[in-house]
Amino acid sequence: MSELEALHEQIRVCPLCRLSESRKHAVPGDGSPNAAIMLVGEAPGFHENEQGRPFVGAAGRFLEQLLASINLSRDQVFITNIVKCRPPDNRDPRQDEIEACSGYLERQIELVAPKLIVTLGRFSMQLAYQGVTISKVHGQPKRVDDIVYLPMFHPAAALHQSRYRSLIEQDFAKIPEILSGLQSVGNGSGGETPPEQLSLF
Repeated sequence: MSELEALHEQIRVCPLCRLSESRKHAVPGDGSPNAAIMLVGEAPGFHENEQGRPFVGAAGRFLEQLLASINLSRDQVFITNIVKCRPPDNRDPRQDEIEACSGYLERQIELVAPKLIVTLGRFSMQLAYQGVTISKVHGQPKRVDDIVYLPMFHPAAALHQSRYRSLIEQDFAKIPEILSGLQSVGNGSGGETPPEQLSLF
């Protein structure tokens, strides 16, 4: 068993917050353990709680369409969430729940070691951006240490308001160029670089 698989087994029986009491299945994440791209959403929903896999409902189908639009499939990326168990009635995850899960996400990032993390929604956006709204920073890459973060609206937003679909599609279309730039310049010198100073883009 790999370290990533062992971590996921730990997540499946995690007792660290109240969500463990109401979940049917924890949802560690899935995809390539060596992915260059990690996609991080908010929390599992109804279908994810039933199946134990991330993004398997309507938002997941849209996400697969987005991946296909840049010639990728979900087994070529790694998909997970900030919170690994479904909040009751799909409410927003609470801060203590996010904090309880934060160590799991940090370890997943260490083990997968992606070049690019695509944050889906306002909660995972806070991995790189704090104190701003997603409407102001979506589609703007930002380097933090050795990883570039690309914030986007959550795919579920497009299911509720059609105006978000084109915004998500436009932001997703930037991914190949960003990856190409990263591969040409290597890991860089670390530190944090605001998007307007990312010369590789």
